[in-house]
Amino acid sequence: MSQWLATLTAWLGAHPEWLGLAIFLIACIECLTIVGIIVPGTVVLFAVAALAGSGALPLWQTLLLGYAGGLLGDGLSYALGRRFHQDIRRLPLLRQHPEWLAQAEFYFQRYGVASLLIGRFIGPLRPMLPTVAGMLDMPLPRFIGVSLLAAAGWALAYLLPGWTTGAALRLPLPEGFWWQAGLLFGALAVVLGLIAHASLRERRLAAALAGTLSALVLLALSVGWRHFAVLDQALLDVLQQLRTPNLDRLMAQLTLLGNSNIQVFAGALLGLLLALQRQWRALTFAALTLTGTALTTLGLKQLIGRSRPDILLQPLDSFSLPSAHSSAAFALCLTLGVLAGRGAAARSRLAWLLLAGLPAAAIALSRVYLGVHWPTDVIAGGLLAGSVCATSLALVQRHGPLAAPGPRLWWWLAPGLLLLGLLGWLAVDGSALYRY
Repeated sequence: MSQWLATLTAWLGAHPEWLGLAIFLIACIECLTIVGIIVPGTVVLFAVAALAGSGALPLWQTLLLGYAGGLLGDGLSYALGRRFHQDIRRLPLLRQHPEWLAQAEFYFQRYGVASLLIGRFIGPLRPMLPTVAGMLDMPLPRFIGVSLLAAAGWALAYLLPGWTTGAALRLPLPEGFWWQAGLLFGALAVVLGLIAHASLRERRLAAALAGTLSALVLLALSVGWRHFAVLDQALLDVLQQLRTPNLDRLMAQLTLLGNSNIQVFAGALLGLLLALQRQWRALTFAALTLTGTALTTLGLKQLIGRSRPDILLQPLDSFSLPSAHSSAAFALCLTLGVLAGRGAAARSRLAWLLLAGLPAAAIALSRVYLGVHWPTDVIAGGLLAGSVCATSLALVQRHGPLAAPGPRLWWWLAPGLLLLGLLGWLAVDGSALYRY
């Protein structure tokens, strides 16, 4: 595997004109029924995205090609299921591994449309769920709508890290960058790995462990942020070099979604719907997470007193660490992810959290891109929200697991959040874009 990957990346490095086609085809194969399970597409996608980030392809082309390839893989898988229906079980590999299809059928029948969203981030399910959707005659327009949304989040999650790594490698990075990056991101990887391990094993104290570990890393970052100055400046410079007028407008729209007014309205809407459904424990969890995150953020900002990057023409006079936009966005999104995953298997709960975290990560990225926060500010915001969310969940679940909210919550909440997002999208006020 490693030798084959090295050969492929070496050839693409020597023939960059084929890199775009390679990204498209690998993304398609990763989402193609049966084949996507056999081929280690995730590793290959990271490698080719890193090559693209080294100067071969701009970010928007990389994401667009991966998105289009994923959509094609979804479409072909759906078409195979729709064409052969139950006869697809007779394929040689599926006869040898019937559990591949059985697991995907179980998730689809249990979670319906949502399975296509969360299954996108679960390796063995990703290529099989569109096939099952076709087998069970899911209406084509509904499948296309869900696939368009799921593939967008998937392309960002799987290609952006590789592209960013490639972009960082081609820059003349200052001395000290790599040990700082290794220390910080290594700690984050260890924490996330331990949390995922405890969750997958259904440990009773998994939520408490997640809250404690996140708080410890947050504490270390709050005390030692000066030791990551080289990393902060280098990553900020990388993003500033990517700036274009069109991308500026997009990032300005994204950052507005993390504005305090939007977040307060969204939290109030969630609380109202939970109260109307008499989901008192879920309401307590949401209230503890959202208010706890907001108050802790304000307190840490005043306590740490870190200055913002000196990039804006009119620098802000508020403090920088942690990012309030990031902490508020992660708090709301993680709350929704926890509630959506209640009652599901551990792997599905983690997939819901990953899916819910993507919009928050986009808002956090916009803060660094626009030059109003250092990278460690938004990381601290995510850690703070994660710690408060996990601690709140552990407190609420002391006497038993949190029940899943009824389906009516999501029928009302989804349009409400979309409306808030639309209002934020339309109400761009240049003087408010960088506030907080």
